[in-house]
Amino acid sequence: MRRPRPLQPLLLASLIATFALPAAAQRDIRFDSAQAPAGGTLVLAVPEVTEGAARDGAFARIDAASQGALSRAIAAAGFSGKADSQLDLPGIAGYDRVLLVGTGAGTPDARRIEDVGGLVGRFAARSRAPQVDVLWEGAEPGAAAQLAFGAALGQYRFDKYRSSGDSEAAGTGTLVVRSPAGAEAARHWDGDWKAVAEGVAFARDLVTEPANVLYPEVFVARTREAFAGKPNVSIEVLDVPAMEKLGMGSLLAVGQGSVRPPRLMVVRYHGGARGEAPVAFVGKGITFDTGGISIKGSENMWRMKYDMTGAASATGAVLALAGRNAKVNAVAVAALAENMPSGTAARPGDVVRTASGKTYEIISTDAEGRMVLVDALWYVQRQDNPRVIVDIATLTGAIVTALGNDYAGLFTRDDALAAQLTAAGQAAGEPVWRMPMHPGYGKLLESPIADLRNGGGRPGSGTAAHFIGEWIDPGRAWAHLDIAGMAWRDGNELSTTPAGASAFGVRLFDRLVRQHYER
Repeated sequence: MRRPRPLQPLLLASLIATFALPAAAQRDIRFDSAQAPAGGTLVLAVPEVTEGAARDGAFARIDAASQGALSRAIAAAGFSGKADSQLDLPGIAGYDRVLLVGTGAGTPDARRIEDVGGLVGRFAARSRAPQVDVLWEGAEPGAAAQLAFGAALGQYRFDKYRSSGDSEAAGTGTLVVRSPAGAEAARHWDGDWKAVAEGVAFARDLVTEPANVLYPEVFVARTREAFAGKPNVSIEVLDVPAMEKLGMGSLLAVGQGSVRPPRLMVVRYHGGARGEAPVAFVGKGITFDTGGISIKGSENMWRMKYDMTGAASATGAVLALAGRNAKVNAVAVAALAENMPSGTAARPGDVVRTASGKTYEIISTDAEGRMVLVDALWYVQRQDNPRVIVDIATLTGAIVTALGNDYAGLFTRDDALAAQLTAAGQAAGEPVWRMPMHPGYGKLLESPIADLRNGGGRPGSGTAAHFIGEWIDPGRAWAHLDIAGMAWRDGNELSTTPAGASAFGVRLFDRLVRQHYER
């Protein structure tokens, strides 16, 4: 079949310039003293108390000034301040609007503070007020910054393709976090959390973009734009001739059915000691997945625009590390391709030779994620010799059946790394659940004509992990995360993750580095 002519470079550049727009204007986050403003829109973080117990602090002061208006409102609504509870009160106590957000019983920990912030951010995104003030009475500046981090995550939205201007009036302006720490909290925000919020937003933007806008070349262009001006960063991109020279038959096989050529992108951040082995995050970047010749059903195929979440999150995590000047060497690898059916597409039954020399028989062209990952994993091991590798991919429907939308599947033979990832996921609000890697899975992948097959047998998520593990050097610390159930939230959004792209993995990887690999 004659291949359509590729887009001319000038036209491609024009398209990139046209679509490289902000996903949505969001509130600028600032910090100030705990003094409540005289009016406007106010959010109060309210701890849980037993019925009839007296409240103190800002709530008591505002309540007294309004002759008990707040007390009457919460009594009528039965609001006690339980964690995640909210009470929205328009036109009360001299304010245009007061939102009460429950913080639960006891002193809230960092995760709860972040969730409170997420609810604040979601409220602020809906509000048309030019300024939203949040009163947080904890004196610890790090806690106020953590609340701001949650608010930044919660206020995220993507509406740049909406033609109606109605939404433009909402969610813009400023969000002021008022606490006893005052402006000191800004130092913690700038140093610890702002860059992570930006890394999450970057990844969410990439994942949400439609596939007619975002494909391998544009993914690379957006990454270059995001990292522009960041110190100690280098970006390497392998095009088709470069991959052919290296023998990357696996990644090339996935992309050969599309007119949009594949890319392998490596982002290196040098924030640690010179010569120290990096931490590597390797992401599946299928910018659209039809299944190829093993084509998927049409129902919900639109979702396959987010089959590049792993690459977006790996890249977003290194963007966060670079943005906060983390004392670590880190690498993000994005294995980018579009999986399309055509006369040039790979077929079931084809035998592929990978860059490592190992071969496999294609059983399904819809098992393309593992196909792009193995060449990427080989490359980062040869070029960067990382001390630990975590690959991340929207890989299998089987993991969704097993774990739903509550956990990512964690596969590793390294108990220490499993413990690190589990703890980091718990702290970051991106939980993982360890799954088995039984030696018997290898028997299910035996091929009569090649070294192995790219699929076959159950459990599908376990055999997929085993396949990927065949390209990992013996003794190297490695884990595989299957995030197929965690990449997109539909009607089950979280306080810090609105409906849509989650960018699962950015916070997890940042926390992993903070806890275990940063000097």
